[in-house]
Amino acid sequence: MRQACAILLPAAGASSRMRGDDKLLQMVQGQPLLHVVAERATRASAHVAVTLRADDTARAQALAGLPVTRLTIRDAAEGMAASLRKGAAWAMTLPVRALMIALPDMPDITADDMRALIVAQAAQPNKPLRAGTVERVAGHPTILPMALLPALLRLAGDTGARGLLQAHPPRLHILHGQRALTDLDTPEDWAAWRARH
Repeated sequence: MRQACAILLPAAGASSRMRGDDKLLQMVQGQPLLHVVAERATRASAHVAVTLRADDTARAQALAGLPVTRLTIRDAAEGMAASLRKGAAWAMTLPVRALMIALPDMPDITADDMRALIVAQAAQPNKPLRAGTVERVAGHPTILPMALLPALLRLAGDTGARGLLQAHPPRLHILHGQRALTDLDTPEDWAAWRARH
């Protein structure tokens, strides 16, 4: 019986806006951000995968000791679609009913947030669900039901699942504050986030 929700962390991007640093290796709570987010995901789901570039040994090492599946992306230069295609193909082999796409550069998303999203999506399992703010601004993570995963296999480029979500509008699950929107892409983003914490 399909009950669980798998979680995909697309981590094959180049972190180009960090001007030489890697945003996913920035330290949070004494660990690289990628490790922190992946560990939280493993507390929300028994099925967690992380996409990585073939040559990215540093990010691979950041996942050491975590029970996650590493998916190698050989066409990572294409953009987000390469990770989503690989993640969808992985999830479609599992006994799950949905796939959460959780961006690994969002340090404020907690394991409890992920679990709450999974529970909320299960209440209407045939509809996508997306985290958002009290002001109803859509953010991340996003959960797609299994029926939509074949569409991910046809994605191309770096626009992610935007078109798919336009065709299948998700329900919003409200996360208080700005954590559904807080992704850290630049040194300035990191400086501002650290100042708040």
